[in-house]
Amino acid sequence: MPEVLKAPLVVEFPFTRSLGPVQSAFLTGLRECVVLGVRTTDDRVLVPPVEYDPVTADELRDLVEVAPTGTVTTWAWNHAPRRGQPLDTPFAWVLVRLDGADTALLHALDAPGPEAVHTGMRVRVRWAEDRAGAITDIACFEPYDGEAARPGGHAGEFEDPVTGIVAHARLDYTYSPGRAQSAYIHALADQRTVGERCPSCHKVYVPPRGACPTCGVATAEQVEVGPRGTVTTFCIVNIKAKNLDIEVPYVYAHIALDGADLALHGRIGGIPYDEVRMGLRVEPVWTQGGRYPDHYRPTGEPDADYETYKELL
Repeated sequence: MPEVLKAPLVVEFPFTRSLGPVQSAFLTGLRECVVLGVRTTDDRVLVPPVEYDPVTADELRDLVEVAPTGTVTTWAWNHAPRRGQPLDTPFAWVLVRLDGADTALLHALDAPGPEAVHTGMRVRVRWAEDRAGAITDIACFEPYDGEAARPGGHAGEFEDPVTGIVAHARLDYTYSPGRAQSAYIHALADQRTVGERCPSCHKVYVPPRGACPTCGVATAEQVEVGPRGTVTTFCIVNIKAKNLDIEVPYVYAHIALDGADLALHGRIGGIPYDEVRMGLRVEPVWTQGGRYPDHYRPTGEPDADYETYKELL
């Protein structure tokens, strides 16, 4: 039985967003150990605040300070915290309705075990030592048996307000390519490119998917394609990617390999970026020990006629 391929894969990027007046006040308030909600047109106080009423869609600007104490409305125990979560020891995810609020805020509760957590328990905010204007300024909640705290009536006006945030999105998972793509990857190790032919429409798909996306039938017949191909469309990249040692600008293109009915993508090299064009004939360039072509370069052949690749755009 062929080896089942699998590999860890991480998708990660920073997401930068600007803040409107309500979110700006909320996060700036957290930096200053103040929790702000917003009052709706029907006199409810929403925490976290939103900028538009979820019922009437009216714009909301009436900020209201609420207490850093509250009540757990529901919870779930997290026995194995993951990277980037609020605590590195087991904790409870809780929805907490802060005193003075009509909605609940999701955060972590530091508790010794699930037996110590229950709906209706009283908790309070534990502030982070270093605060910068983010939800992580609340380090977590902790059990609390004292009186409800009294909010100070802050109106949401601050010096040096937070106007934007950077959220780091990351997804870690194990990817297994399946039978068809495993065969494709094994062939690349031998500097060959293989696709699979649909038994119904007879199109050759590269990379293979194990089924025809048009007919919906399984594919099994392997077909070697290329190695040369034709640039069908392309873009010029002007922003340098993190951890990618390629000088900008460079060209990334869709390339229809000879014998394939689906274009794959690859980088174009060996030619000035402003001379790359649709119809350019290219061939793969492999580096020693490379598991896939490093880039594609011009073959020196005349450009392909548009009619030969127009269906692959």
